[in-house]
Amino acid sequence: MRLVVVCIGRLKQGPERELAERYRERFEDVGRRLGFRGLEIHEIPESRARDATARIAEEAGAMAAAITEKSALVALDERGSNMDSASFANHLGRWRDDGIANAIFAIGGADGLSPDLQRKAQLRIAFGSATWPHQIVRVMLLEQIYRAATILAGHPYHRAQAG
Repeated sequence: MRLVVVCIGRLKQGPERELAERYRERFEDVGRRLGFRGLEIHEIPESRARDATARIAEEAGAMAAAITEKSALVALDERGSNMDSASFANHLGRWRDDGIANAIFAIGGADGLSPDLQRKAQLRIAFGSATWPHQIVRVMLLEQIYRAATILAGHPYHRAQAG
């Protein structure tokens, strides 16, 4: 299974880009051994439309072009489910084992994801109830993807906290 992060906006040179790339590279090392075929990032330019509705629609059209058939779509949405890392890993492992070709993670821009993309998603997740800049969400998502791979591999990176 191939993992694809489709996101609005570019990460400029700096600490966010460096950290995102570090987690992507770490995933590549672990993920390949687990049957994952890679982790790609598709950056889509932010819409220049004047109003939020038009921006969301324009960005959704560009994102939809990157969503292929036989894919599991995951929407990053502040109103999505809060999910622990082990559950997230279980989703990825199950999709891989079920022969899903791609897991596509959609990160919207400043105005969020279109309702249509949210409805099409097999999974909607949030990183807490706070609103995060989409650049930081990308770094957090890449870390969680790497963490999921280490969980599936039985690697000690993830140490679950005793409740």
